[in-house]
Amino acid sequence: MNDRVKITMLEDGIADVRMSRVDKMNALDPAQWSALVDAIDTLKATEGLRVVVLSGEGRAFCAGLDLASMQGDREPGTSSAGGSLADRTKGIANSAQYVAWGWRELPVPVIAAVHGVAFGAGSQIMAGADIRIVHPDTRIAIMEMKWGLVPDVGGMPLWRTQVADDVLREMIYTNREFNGVEAKEMGFATHVADDPLAKALELARVIANKNPHAIRGSKRMCNALATATDAELLQMESDEQIKVIRTPNQMEAVMAEMQKRKPVFAD
Repeated sequence: MNDRVKITMLEDGIADVRMSRVDKMNALDPAQWSALVDAIDTLKATEGLRVVVLSGEGRAFCAGLDLASMQGDREPGTSSAGGSLADRTKGIANSAQYVAWGWRELPVPVIAAVHGVAFGAGSQIMAGADIRIVHPDTRIAIMEMKWGLVPDVGGMPLWRTQVADDVLREMIYTNREFNGVEAKEMGFATHVADDPLAKALELARVIANKNPHAIRGSKRMCNALATATDAELLQMESDEQIKVIRTPNQMEAVMAEMQKRKPVFAD
């Protein structure tokens, strides 16, 4: 896509997305913010997309904010990503929040493969993924309090379905660094693996060979867990099932399973 975020389409509709500001451990300056926004928008418009695997090239997933980009005479209330923090320029989010929240808005599952460090904004980009696979030695921190700031890159609505309330408060208030094993124990990570990218791609291939319409419907229901009432979720179950039951893709899933072969789905 560009020299900051690379998108490679693999077999079965899997998008291999890599942050590639290697010399700065994928830290976020204005150009990196913009590249991530563009990548998410590109993926939203990509036909045949089934799964996204998000990772960082080089020594890290994402080291957070490039502190050099904080220098200068920015007006109070403006973002290092550009524009006002108050303005909702990307739907319900501002452009800074969108680099984390935008992965949740993609209609397909996103798997993050995390190694090295995931600090500050990097920890929030990681949180935007449906599934998060981390190396055991990954260093993670909600770093903003170190600089006298609050988390503001979309983490709050993402973490609330991942981490216990008291644990989240402690990690925010103290900006304590923790590793990948601790991240799994606390809920920030789904799996720990010595090769997170290989594990993520393996899982992506499994998901990519499921009924894509059922996967998308399931993601919509999972996204609603944080805000919907019991009645709304029960209604969503029925509505989403009506969309897929007895459709060609659902029947293909049944036939492929019975015939012990790879399914062939239509997008």
